[in-house]
Amino acid sequence: MSILSEFKEFAVKGNVIDLAVGVIIGAAFGKIVDSLVSDIIMPVVGLVFGRLDFSNLYLVLGTAPAGVANTLADLKKAGVPVLAYGSFITVAVNFVILAFIIFIMVKQINRLRKTDDAAPAAPAAPPEDIALLREIRDSLKRP
Repeated sequence: MSILSEFKEFAVKGNVIDLAVGVIIGAAFGKIVDSLVSDIIMPVVGLVFGRLDFSNLYLVLGTAPAGVANTLADLKKAGVPVLAYGSFITVAVNFVILAFIIFIMVKQINRLRKTDDAAPAAPAAPPEDIALLREIRDSLKRP
């Protein structure tokens, strides 16, 4: 079997295609959550905590050259070491929200699976001795 035919067999397996679809949808979903956090949640959190913009929270670890503005983008462009903890806070909030949404989705899927599995099963056939005793009982009841 050639490498090309082995690869074709591998690539068309259902699991690989399902994984590819999951990765593509996951990337799109990640962008949606990122926008939700940066455009909707973080402004509200910033308003509650005194109009903070978390993406611009940083700590300068070196000395800035003369003439460089004291903004995160300008300091990074100038090569000044900067600890951008605001970006970390934003990414951490993204993660928590994404993890919570995935938790809710998995919980709902499991709930739906349980209701499908909970369909009443047919009663098991009684053991042979019980069946024979019932036959004897029924035959004695007949006139």
